[in-house]
Amino acid sequence: MKVNHVNAVCRAAKGILSSHFGLDVEYKTPVAGANAIPSNDVSVVLGVNGEVNGQIVCAINEQTAKNIVGMMMGGMTIENLDDMCWSAIQEFGNWVAGSTATELSKENCLIDVTPPMVNDGQSNYRSSEQFITVPLASSLGLIDIHISLYQKAS
Repeated sequence: MKVNHVNAVCRAAKGILSSHFGLDVEYKTPVAGANAIPSNDVSVVLGVNGEVNGQIVCAINEQTAKNIVGMMMGGMTIENLDDMCWSAIQEFGNWVAGSTATELSKENCLIDVTPPMVNDGQSNYRSSEQFITVPLASSLGLIDIHISLYQKAS
């Protein structure tokens, strides 16, 4: 995994939170891991294909999900995650995906991102590849960005 690819994903996620929601975002200490990637209460899974392959998983707790959806819906208070909320979380994933593709293109790395898949409920994703987790803190809550991107074999 190249540091410039990880940094591009982090810039993308931070940029979405800053530009779409007007938030101050702070990077917390990154952690490297392998085998199990925790999903938290809600996660958005993005597949990456192209000059790099892998996954990006944005994991949040339920309250952070409600806060994100509420901001997306003009500041509404969200009591329960219903079908419209799940659609909004998926759209948040689309925003991160599009911004990631743009940031990686600035690194001369062209990718396609699969449509986001949303996971409801705590679980662990299993992978044979290593991942880097970069926590992003904001007033909406903590978002763990799990990144596992690898160059295609030549």
